[in-house]
Amino acid sequence: MASRNWHRRIRKSHRYLGLFIGIQFLAWTVGGLYFSWTNIDEIHGDHQKNHSRQLTLQQPLASPAPALSRINGDSLTDIRLITVLDRPTYQITYTVNHSGHPMKHVRLADALTGDLRPGLTRAEAVALAKRHFNGSEPVERILYLTTTDGHHEYREKPLPAYAVTFANSSHTTVYVAPQLGQVTSFRHDGWRWFDWLWMLHTMDYEGRDNINNYLLRGFSVLGLFTVLSGFCLYFVSSTRFRLKPKGRKAVKSLV
Repeated sequence: MASRNWHRRIRKSHRYLGLFIGIQFLAWTVGGLYFSWTNIDEIHGDHQKNHSRQLTLQQPLASPAPALSRINGDSLTDIRLITVLDRPTYQITYTVNHSGHPMKHVRLADALTGDLRPGLTRAEAVALAKRHFNGSEPVERILYLTTTDGHHEYREKPLPAYAVTFANSSHTTVYVAPQLGQVTSFRHDGWRWFDWLWMLHTMDYEGRDNINNYLLRGFSVLGLFTVLSGFCLYFVSSTRFRLKPKGRKAVKSLV
């Protein structure tokens, strides 16, 4: 009688645990299938990118010193040579102390003249997006972003930014940060599906990228208990592993 009660408890535990976390198990499985069957380079949009033209070693460049002398900052962090619409440009990163906290800033300087230049205009940003996109479809929409939330496809990226969306089948959006003078992200429908399934996979419904959240940890533990209860259910219900009462065996030997 005690073994039957124990058997019943294991069966109920397994049933209700499976019912409770079954939907999440399905989300993990579907997400895992999508992740394993897709090319991560295509998810990043590499197949839609035109690579920028390289500068030659013989390119005459001006010194960045005049531009640096005109920047009101506290410390220099980095100087990079990039191309903005085929024109060599210095990308100068520096810090400014605000109430004792260093804040990072970026300025652009023309590498042929050494003069500071403003960030990209709307027309320049669109032209840069077209230059980097290898499709022939026209621009469908242009947005200027100053803020994003934790669910935006351009979250935790440099702002402000121009979002240039093209009228192709995957609705590709090229993001350009005017202060950096660079394309910072490619987003298309394949990436958006990946991002949505990743949110379900990590169970981070606020920022999508925190794999150490308590909800995921709790469901992982429940999933472990579900699997273990399944093993226990197999052993207690299998005639091969079921223990036979000693009294019954003794009576059978007397007969």
